Amino acid sequence: MLVTALYRYPVKSMLGEPLERCRIDARGVVGDRAYALVDVETGTVASAKVPLRWAGLLDFSARCVGEPEPGTPPDVEITFPDGSVHRSGDADIDDALSAAVGRRVHLTATPPAGAAFEEVWPDIDGLAPAAVIAATRVREEETGEVVSRFDLAAMASQPSFVDLAALHLLTAATLDRLRELAPGADFDVRRYRPNVVLDTDGSGFVENGWPGRAIAFGGGATVTVSIPTMRCVMTTLAQGGGLPRDAATLRTIAKHNRVDIPELGTWACAGAYADVTTPGDLAVGDPCELRS
Repeated sequence: MLVTALYRYPVKSMLGEPLERCRIDARGVVGDRAYALVDVETGTVASAKVPLRWAGLLDFSARCVGEPEPGTPPDVEITFPDGSVHRSGDADIDDALSAAVGRRVHLTATPPAGAAFEEVWPDIDGLAPAAVIAATRVREEETGEVVSRFDLAAMASQPSFVDLAALHLLTAATLDRLRELAPGADFDVRRYRPNVVLDTDGSGFVENGWPGRAIAFGGGATVTVSIPTMRCVMTTLAQGGGLPRDAATLRTIAKHNRVDIPELGTWACAGAYADVTTPGDLAVGDPCELRS
């Protein structure tokens, strides 16, 4: 296998930055999801998984200024939809972000106690177990779609702004299979917000068989795959940079790759989550090996 692309998303739900190399540690890619917007009214961490409220975050982009250091919030440059550029350390950054998104928000590098995000369930069969949706339901949107509330970083080793786990892997094989299944849909890799994209010898949804296995990278880092990545409405949304809205991308996954995850039920999946077991450097072009 080879590493074919690396990505970091310094601010949760904003567009991120492609990388030629990065360092990974227990928190994932250093500098990834270093910041998030917190809704001042509700205390909820802003996520484009609730499009009516937060889809506009995908028109912002963020990048680290310089190479971030582990354990230290990086200096992040945020490009707003109007093209203006702001820094995470600007005295007026909260005011600028609040004006741009239309709600009072606070940019923070510290997950609040009990941090949670919300997620809407679009009208697509097979996305998640009905029991999970019912148990986590907090309200309905004006559209009638159910909104769930989940704890942040439920599988991460320490507080973080990731949805579930530290590192997100995706293979070219999975994207190729989705394109075969729905040639008219737009399966641009950016929709899926992976940290590491891999080229493999296999075909189809190869990550389904990876949980419990290790991946050793050429630079010395190792990760252990935990579970397949459950997919959500965010993959269907329009994004700055020219990606249009496309609900067929999620419908295709829900129809063709529903995976039973032990103790969690059956979900529409593409990709895999992983925990970092040995910190180290990754670089595009590095070889890697899937181990038992």
